[in-house]
Amino acid sequence: MRSSSIKRETKETKISVSLNLDGAGDAKIDTKIGFFDHMLNTLAKHSGMDLNVICDGDINVDTHHSVEDTGIVLGKAFNEALGDKAGINRYASFTMAMDDALVMCAIDLCGRSYYESNTHFDTLKCGDFETETTDEFFRSFADNALMNLHFVILRGNNAHHIIEAMFKALAKCIRDAVKINKDIKGSLTTKGVI
Repeated sequence: MRSSSIKRETKETKISVSLNLDGAGDAKIDTKIGFFDHMLNTLAKHSGMDLNVICDGDINVDTHHSVEDTGIVLGKAFNEALGDKAGINRYASFTMAMDDALVMCAIDLCGRSYYESNTHFDTLKCGDFETETTDEFFRSFADNALMNLHFVILRGNNAHHIIEAMFKALAKCIRDAVKINKDIKGSLTTKGVI
């Protein structure tokens, strides 16, 4: 099984993440941030990976440290679970519609980190989740998963719908990119290794 467990503790957060890329989309999430829990459950369900995330952070300050640091630990666990990436599809893209929101996501599990998005929110919060931390999570995840991650927000007004469409689009990309393809021998690269 392609799985990993990682823990990280700082003065601001204490986080443990375990995941199984070949799971059934089961999740146990507790970050103390309701909307963020909802998004991580969504990520697990639609990617098909089993995901456990426990985060105790300084949410008395704000949600920034908890959200960003969860991205760091989740990214590290994801990259570790991928191993040498032999036989995976590597690339994926998906356009997700969710009510007024239309979001395109593209990823490359290339071993190099890059994040780009045109996100902009007029709403400051979704529940207790600060919308400006959306990019912080995805950037931290991409940096530590060693992946290229791009979002294009094509349209949308409702911050909840846009952010959820981003998580769902990423989930669909993950599902496709991590699949083992029997037609791919070794790593899908001319370099010989990703």
